[in-house]
Amino acid sequence: MELDESLPRREFMKAAVAAGGASALSACLGRAPRAGDPVPEGVSDPSELPQRQHAWNDRVRADADGNVQLPRHQTFLYLTLDGSGPPGEDARETVAAALRTLDRAYERSNEGLVYSIAYSPSYFDRFDADLPDSIDLPEPRRLSGFENPTFDTQDALLHLASDRGDVVLEAEEAMFGDRSEANGIAVRDRLGDALTVDDRRTAFIGPGMPAERQSQGGEPISGIPDSLPVPGGSPLFMGFEAGFAGNQATEDYVTIREGPFADGTTKHVANLRQRLGDWYDEQSFEERVMEMFSPSHAEQGLVEGVGANLGADSGVDEFLDPETIRQSIAEHGRVGHAQKAARANRDEAGNVRILRRHVESTDDDVASLHFPSLQRRISTFEEVREAMNGDDLTDNPAIRQRVNNGILEYIFVQHRGNFLVPPRRHRALPTPRPA
Repeated sequence: MELDESLPRREFMKAAVAAGGASALSACLGRAPRAGDPVPEGVSDPSELPQRQHAWNDRVRADADGNVQLPRHQTFLYLTLDGSGPPGEDARETVAAALRTLDRAYERSNEGLVYSIAYSPSYFDRFDADLPDSIDLPEPRRLSGFENPTFDTQDALLHLASDRGDVVLEAEEAMFGDRSEANGIAVRDRLGDALTVDDRRTAFIGPGMPAERQSQGGEPISGIPDSLPVPGGSPLFMGFEAGFAGNQATEDYVTIREGPFADGTTKHVANLRQRLGDWYDEQSFEERVMEMFSPSHAEQGLVEGVGANLGADSGVDEFLDPETIRQSIAEHGRVGHAQKAARANRDEAGNVRILRRHVESTDDDVASLHFPSLQRRISTFEEVREAMNGDDLTDNPAIRQRVNNGILEYIFVQHRGNFLVPPRRHRALPTPRPA
């Protein structure tokens, strides 16, 4: 692999994480923005860590409004288990030991490494026994009449995240390459001794990062118009903030409460290609606000710039009343993405039901989005996605399957996968009904 040494350091790091491998790690160690700074070490006794693998929020940064700031560099490794049938005890012990190495090597934080390993319905099909009835983990499926994704049915998904690209690369090389140490901790057991990487996808998030990455060598990447319009302060390609604390489920809410997988959760991950020519070149800022949030947001001037002025809550709950939505469609001929989805993303008490942790990607020089969501039941995500489709609103001729229907005109689902994120005590190749 050859990396362009003339790239600015942040772009160089992105290119290194996207390329992966031992040579990318070696190349980036001398160019990383904080190369030479020590990486905080993990725990000497991993049993001290919390059972919830998805408990990231109090381990990473938050902005002044309390909105969680996800780690800037992320990698999704889709893994297959060697052989057929259920895993043996040797493989289980290898995976357990390998994960303990990561726990000892890196502080569980954005300065170190946060990660989780999750398992698919196909993995649990290897066993004769079924998952408990309390676990809602169906195979992935089409969730609209206008998508045709490839389903991710690999056995497992390892999700690595850190503010430091060199940490993500080193952890990956320690688990699947030939690196003998991870942050100074000897590596004896590797995930690669039991699992094979079937697919590798990379991601990033943070103000300025999408704008920096909207072109390669001065040419826009696929999906970005020639005008290179992504605002410099936006954390996402579509130009707005997301993940406001008031519009996210809490980690407690999405945690499975009972049974052998108590303290776990379920994870849906979609990969969506973005085509933003019409989004930026044919629409005004007010029209983008209408389709991202709601027409009322534009009408009342609630969003400034990328939306940082909204603080900790987008305010979308004020505009979910069916009569308000119908009236907005009649007046503006559009409906907002956030207001459509939120209709199904609240329980009877008004609690938000899913926790979204979406991040951007330029894998293969294409503008895309990785959309992991956490919820107690996969069916909850499917209900929210159905509301986002807005099929019930297309009786007004202004709203069509994709046009004027939130952001559906600009996103195209490429992959979908469902996974169970077990509690830490069962994270190493679990059986469907662990003791």
